[in-house]
Amino acid sequence: MPKTLPSPVRYLRLGGWLLFLMTFLYLYFFRSNVLTSELRGAMSASIVTGYVAYLLIGCVRGFTLIPSTSLVLLAIPIFPPLPLFALTLAGILISSMSIYYFSESLHLNDAFQGKHGARVKKLKEILQGNSTIIIFTWSLFPLFPTDLICYVCGVLRIDFRKFIVAVLLGEGTICGFYIFLGSYMMQLLHATNVP
Repeated sequence: MPKTLPSPVRYLRLGGWLLFLMTFLYLYFFRSNVLTSELRGAMSASIVTGYVAYLLIGCVRGFTLIPSTSLVLLAIPIFPPLPLFALTLAGILISSMSIYYFSESLHLNDAFQGKHGARVKKLKEILQGNSTIIIFTWSLFPLFPTDLICYVCGVLRIDFRKFIVAVLLGEGTICGFYIFLGSYMMQLLHATNVP
């Protein structure tokens, strides 16, 4: 049985996460130009700085439940497609792993088991039997927040390897589609606007 954290430490982690969430959501919804201009500024200073800034945002984005595609769509005009795809996958990997293990450190499993024991058991059975297909499909579908399935898998202790492979395949497919199609469409737009 894992050692539970004392309540003040757990509440401090939860409070820190909520503060981060509120700050990031405020910037995303009310000051999205700040995120875009910071990425552009970092990119103009150095391509490496731009890549690092994008990766850092991608790594922490998952805690806000904002889809990775939102960040991708902001970055398509800024970065070349191959590095953008690689950085997006790295951000998804780090973010998904963090969410998976973060849900355990908050002991959300205890809370869910206490309030919804029968539902949790049924959901765990469903996910254990078909976890790769369910997680892949969930991650692939743009209207489902992949970060939510990461929390659920972390809470239910779904096999980590199956979980991370399915998330990377699903998110990689949809993000790759957006990145490469978006870059191609931008090239077409630039080609038609050049005299």
